[in-house]
Amino acid sequence: MSFRATMLRVATVCFFTLLAAGARADDIDTEHMFGFMIGTDIGHVGEREFQTETTGRFSRNGGSYRAVTQEFEAEFVPARNVRVELGGAFVAHQIAGVTGLDDRRQLTWQGLSLDLRYRFLDRETAPFGLTFAVESHADRVDETTAARIRNFGTEFTLAFDRELVPSFLVAALNFIYQLEWTRFLGSRAAEQEATVGAAVGVMAQIRPGVFLGGEARYLRYYQGIGLNEFEAQALFIGPVAYLQLSERSRLTATWSVQAWGRPAGSVAALDLVNFERHQARLVFGVNF
Repeated sequence: MSFRATMLRVATVCFFTLLAAGARADDIDTEHMFGFMIGTDIGHVGEREFQTETTGRFSRNGGSYRAVTQEFEAEFVPARNVRVELGGAFVAHQIAGVTGLDDRRQLTWQGLSLDLRYRFLDRETAPFGLTFAVESHADRVDETTAARIRNFGTEFTLAFDRELVPSFLVAALNFIYQLEWTRFLGSRAAEQEATVGAAVGVMAQIRPGVFLGGEARYLRYYQGIGLNEFEAQALFIGPVAYLQLSERSRLTATWSVQAWGRPAGSVAALDLVNFERHQARLVFGVNF
């Protein structure tokens, strides 16, 4: 059986596990519980939050590669089942001796983002939670190469979650489709690309307000927004920790390692050309 078919079976089994699991408890909020995934909760009408999100990407093919993005985001819930988030980001790169990339050392403003979410099903009244998210961004610096660009991207996420053990164990499943349109200002070259994938996460509440668990993400990268030409695939696995610091503040930390990857036409065990070896994220949020 192929690796792609295996991952599809894993995602399918997880989905039906969510359907079959027990009842929901009210004291678990999955909105910010996961690291590189999302939960289906969106908050209460009138709720407002400020959030900082620090994402690091480390190690590519040869040399030294570090890229850290710092986002500042404001979230609010204007109506039932609707969440809106506005954000802006800075990005820092330190690239030296990486195959295919120019050496760079810079810190600059990256761009703006808009995240819209609509919850179709609430776990409190339905067999599982279901939320659809659309996140769009406009960037002036390429997140991988640090080159000057004009980039517009949109990521569509279909999120499911379910409490497997009430007030203790929660699982989530995400399906992802990300589109990117990019023009490089130096060479005037333009490209279109897409990434599709599935992610599974499980979190356990080891004490009130403290959750530990993990995520697994399988990603496929293509040239062309219509999945025209397959380029690479990778599997990321790593731990996640969520801490409710106070009634109004929270912290989420995660580290993901590329456990397997392969460029198209290669027999390599990792793909460090199209993906990083390590990805990490730290999110702090506060209600106001």
